[in-house]
Amino acid sequence: MPAFAARLNAAAKAKVAGVQSYLALVFNALRFIFARPFYAGDLVQQMDAMGVQSLGIVLLTGFFTGMVLALQSSVQLRTFGATQYIGSLVSASMVRELGPVLAGLMVAGRVGSGVAAQIGSMRVTEQIDALNTLGTDPIKKLVTPRVLAGVIMLPVLTVINDLVGILGGNLIARLYVGLPTSFYWQTVWEQLRGNGFTFGIVPNDFIQGLVKPIVFGGIIATTACYQGLATSGGTEGVGVATTRTVVTSSIAILVSDYFLTQILLSLLGT
Repeated sequence: MPAFAARLNAAAKAKVAGVQSYLALVFNALRFIFARPFYAGDLVQQMDAMGVQSLGIVLLTGFFTGMVLALQSSVQLRTFGATQYIGSLVSASMVRELGPVLAGLMVAGRVGSGVAAQIGSMRVTEQIDALNTLGTDPIKKLVTPRVLAGVIMLPVLTVINDLVGILGGNLIARLYVGLPTSFYWQTVWEQLRGNGFTFGIVPNDFIQGLVKPIVFGGIIATTACYQGLATSGGTEGVGVATTRTVVTSSIAILVSDYFLTQILLSLLGT
């Protein structure tokens, strides 16, 4: 029992130390946004890697998700003679929940793993130690541009995901259910307009759909960078860091989605 208690105590201390290190990394990455020098070239490169190169998988995910959502909902709505509400259901589901969450999970799988592997390889090959020797802060050089790129590009990918998903729902509603395209888009707009506006301009559904990917983008980037910087044990450690990044980011996205939904519903009243 004393040995077991000692191991449990050591494991608990290690977890607490890991959380502390992660929070310190997040704080420094955000603090360095406003400190010189600004690595604009690295930021643009990471925006391309996280945003442009992730466009294909986001388009496929959003389009087929919208199609499946419209197809499944049409079966249930037909029972009540309410197939005219397919557009409202698809738009509300995509903009509020499925768009941000699916885009976040896809980017976590594709980009998060790549970032962790890249930084982890730099750690095990002592390239990060070389940056310190040259007087360059690794967090400012490697982490801050990736955090900014994630926060900027994931909302953009989410908007594209939402639009493509609604288009996929329109295709099913037109070909399978027989709803006119004009009527479908009318119900989409009525759904977005019916939940009110923020500042009298932006629909509340859009606010919910854009706040979440900003948080998700930060979670993905910081988690990947933290796991990459904490890599040890050679190439095997790089694989472990990659796996941990995907698993941790995915769980964090799903958990934070619930709390963000609760907060946004209480603030916006929708």
